[in-house]
Amino acid sequence: MNKISVGSRIKFTLSEIAQLGVLGALMFGAQVALAGLPNIEVVALLVIIFTLHYERKALYIIYLFVLLEGLAYGFGLWWIGYLYLWTILYGVARLFRKNTWALGWGIIAGFFGLLFGTLSSVPYFFTGGLGGGVAYIVSGIPFDLVHCAGNFVLVTTLYTPLTRLLEKVRQATRKL
Repeated sequence: MNKISVGSRIKFTLSEIAQLGVLGALMFGAQVALAGLPNIEVVALLVIIFTLHYERKALYIIYLFVLLEGLAYGFGLWWIGYLYLWTILYGVARLFRKNTWALGWGIIAGFFGLLFGTLSSVPYFFTGGLGGGVAYIVSGIPFDLVHCAGNFVLVTTLYTPLTRLLEKVRQATRKL
């Protein structure tokens, strides 16, 4: 199977390139589908699962998602946070990659949802000063609580079935 090199360290098969592109688009589509529900999303779940299965290559999925978000909704101040927020969750997932317990991932995703507003406030401290950053955090607390609960419920419910599904897909594509 031919591999395509990116830099000197990461090599991709054509199948992997297609998978990563489809998964980035799937993540974006899932986010759009749930956009009507404030801070209820499956992006955290997908970042965790893709990180566990694709390791460093998951960053390509994440940044395709971030690019699609910017193209769809505009490259506003909020978008700057997306450049690092999902990478933080990626790093946490890599750190705890030996965990196979859905409840453990639910706790991590819930905590991430709770901190999401605070973590995304960094650009607002630069543009609005201390008052602007603190106001952003405080005004987002109700949304962060919903985000926490949503992440916890979705991850504990869907982690195991989606992990199994992704493994089946990866096994099937290895045969191509």
